[in-house]
Amino acid sequence: MEWGSESAAVRRHRIGGERRDGPVAVPQPDREAPALEPLMDACGRNARTRKRSGAGSGGASGAAWTALSEARAALGLAFYLLALRTLVQLSLQQLVLRGASGHHGEFDARQARDYLEHITSIGPRTTGSPENEILTVRYLLEQIKLIEVQSNSLHKISVDIQRPTGSFSIDFLGGFTSYYDNITNIAVKLEPREGAQHAVLANCHFDSVANSPGASDDAVSCSVMLEVLRVLSTSSEALHHAVIFLFNGAEENVLQASHGFITQHRWANLIRAFINLEAAGVGGKELVFQTGPENPWLVQAYVSAAKHPFASVVAQEVFQSGIIPSDTDFRIYRDFGNIPGIDLAFIENGYIYHTKYDTADRILTDSIQRAGDNILAVLKYLATSDTLVSSSEYQHGNMVFFDVLGLFVIAYPSRVGSIINSMVVVAAVLYLGKKLLQPKHKTNYMKDFFCGLGITLISWFTSLITVLIIAVFISLIGQSLSWYNHFYVSVCLYGTAAAAKIIFIHTLAKRFYYVNASDQYLGELFFDIALFVHCGSLIALTYRGLCSAFISAVWVAFPLLTKLCVDKDFKQHGARGKFIAFYLLGMFIPYLYSLYLIWAVFEMFTPILGRSGSEIPPDVVLASILAGCTMILSSYFINFIYLVKSTKKTMLTLTLVCTITFFLVCSGTFFPYSSNPASPKPKRVFLQHVTRTFHDLNGKVVKRDSGIWINGFDYTGMSHITPHIPEINDTIRAHCEENAPMCGFPWYLPVHFLIRKNWYLPASEVSPREPVHFRLVSKEQTHWDSVKLTFEASGPSHMSFYVRTHKGSTLSQWSLGSGTPITSKGGDYFVFYSHGLQASAWQFWIEVQVLEEQPEGIVTVAIAAHYISGENKRSSQLDALKEKFPDWTFPSAWVCTYSLYVF
Repeated sequence: MEWGSESAAVRRHRIGGERRDGPVAVPQPDREAPALEPLMDACGRNARTRKRSGAGSGGASGAAWTALSEARAALGLAFYLLALRTLVQLSLQQLVLRGASGHHGEFDARQARDYLEHITSIGPRTTGSPENEILTVRYLLEQIKLIEVQSNSLHKISVDIQRPTGSFSIDFLGGFTSYYDNITNIAVKLEPREGAQHAVLANCHFDSVANSPGASDDAVSCSVMLEVLRVLSTSSEALHHAVIFLFNGAEENVLQASHGFITQHRWANLIRAFINLEAAGVGGKELVFQTGPENPWLVQAYVSAAKHPFASVVAQEVFQSGIIPSDTDFRIYRDFGNIPGIDLAFIENGYIYHTKYDTADRILTDSIQRAGDNILAVLKYLATSDTLVSSSEYQHGNMVFFDVLGLFVIAYPSRVGSIINSMVVVAAVLYLGKKLLQPKHKTNYMKDFFCGLGITLISWFTSLITVLIIAVFISLIGQSLSWYNHFYVSVCLYGTAAAAKIIFIHTLAKRFYYVNASDQYLGELFFDIALFVHCGSLIALTYRGLCSAFISAVWVAFPLLTKLCVDKDFKQHGARGKFIAFYLLGMFIPYLYSLYLIWAVFEMFTPILGRSGSEIPPDVVLASILAGCTMILSSYFINFIYLVKSTKKTMLTLTLVCTITFFLVCSGTFFPYSSNPASPKPKRVFLQHVTRTFHDLNGKVVKRDSGIWINGFDYTGMSHITPHIPEINDTIRAHCEENAPMCGFPWYLPVHFLIRKNWYLPASEVSPREPVHFRLVSKEQTHWDSVKLTFEASGPSHMSFYVRTHKGSTLSQWSLGSGTPITSKGGDYFVFYSHGLQASAWQFWIEVQVLEEQPEGIVTVAIAAHYISGENKRSSQLDALKEKFPDWTFPSAWVCTYSLYVF
């Protein structure tokens, strides 16, 4: 292969390289070199032997230059990142900055824990069950009465039990309509003795999902609110405004109770702001992950008042992007009440969220204390603030906000953030522009820069492709989620692969492209390239109006400042100890904060991947996230690849770790789930013992069967279950009934697009004591050539109604929601129904526009009844199957029916 000729100037420049590496040998083509061939051709082969001047040929590039030791550099960077990770971990374990005092006028976590233990001792509290509608309501009212007796005469407490009925549509989970009847809200208004015209709302929910005690979601929040009510009511400090405490009894029914309150309660028009207390995990720190919309004064209130702040605008923008399949009452108050608020949630240990393990003993008292201190302080601040009265004057604009290791919060308006970002961009452009626009007779820096940028992008792209190939292979051989119970397995598998690939590509570039360039020159060059990439990211995020752009600003500002401070020493002495120490010190803030955010990302997303359905390969998602994190964390360390003598040992170590982990994962060494009582990570399975009945257009039963319908909520399906329960295997995979809404199965929520793999084990018929009654009340032909069908249904507290129109027909309107039907993913219409302890028959109508009459009818409807509480939820076969499941699973089981009709 022809490498081109050398000039005398180039030969002179090679002296530095000869002194480092010995006699110069003619470069031999390597079999890996073709990976960079296209880029080399584009950049010009002779660039590798071009003389570097300026930074490249002066100072340490001569005889005084000594290349950096690979071992020292690799170990130094590893220990640096490990030290930062340890610092992050210590900050997360520090839940409160002081111990719980329990003094008069302060929040007492011990009292709140007592409330919590009483509520969870009732057991699962599903809407419509006696546990939720009678026992929990009775306990809450008793405690509120005791608090009222102890209250200071400065305050007045009013209690109202609301039982609303209503309907609304929501675009959550692909879109569906919700209907509720006679559900329960307990509203408590604490106000000055003379009354108040304005109020701040605190919201929690005391109901739980089926088969879970719901300690973290959301009994602990209601316990905190009870204690906050006690402290505020006994305070000798008068409030300026009212505080309304809403204990809602139907949040797990997809936000129904909050809708009933904000759209129907007489106190709703007093509310100017709200705080919503939620959970996406069990214990730890409660994160402010949503604010607004707009209304920056609310963020300022939290910043000013919260004693143990933990907040991030990054979490807000991620959550509101829809990436996380979850929602809270925040949406209802925002969309239906047009009220600004703050949304808080516990996010740690999401592995046991919505399971039987969500018990009171798993929530640390310090976790309760910090939440109580924060909620009490913020509510007190808002209830005595003049801003609450005229909040409409301060509603415009968003805020950039983030906490610093839980010590304090930095917050400023987004417009100020845009100015700061612009100033940082200008500084970076001036720095880079000065180098890029150097006269060509001094150096061809611009060409080297863009070639280096291409190499960097190639290294990132190939690292992503590499980890995706590994992830896809792992998924195909049935070893997904091997890291679910051992998170660092994912780091050893995907993180090391990504890092090794990046180092490998740059090592190739150093060996075959930058043969004679000085290490010092290349170190500076690739620092500038990293700065350019982060600057581009900053410009893009700022242009899109994202408040999260502050992260990119940090990644530009601090490295640039560091570079300016150490540049002189680097040019004079090269990459010696002093330079490395100051360089890493300057990178302290961006790397520390990024690791802090990365922890939050994995703390939230890793458990979610264990319940994200059968269609999304979790290894692909996690590998992509890890590759992205590796790219970010390596960006300002790439220059060390060019400063060290060799990278062989580093690449060998990373490759060895990745290879060993890969073979261990492929062999099934790392089991995904755990029943360890101290840290359970269960596999979630839904078991529904169902009897299905299909009617034709004449009302005749054409099909009737029964079975236990099985859904695994993660990508592994039943592969780990089959060895324990052989009858659950691929021979009983459920088949979609093509002509039936929702494939002919009783979906509790419209998540059919997330879970396409299910199993149907034949079983005997179920006979609930409270069977569903469904009938067509009337069928009318309207004057505008449509057919109005009126139905009546009665049954258990939870039912689902599905509609599918036939060819030539459309669903034009109905008596539900806003009146305009919305479809779920797949084209069917989904209605979620629930009622409280008692309710009258549910009567509603749909109107079908008939464009072309069909012999098979105009519409197919189906109703599914879900018996999720009481004795009706059980059957002998269901109990027997449930007992067979291994202890590392969490099978949630209930009885249901599915009835289909054609009209």
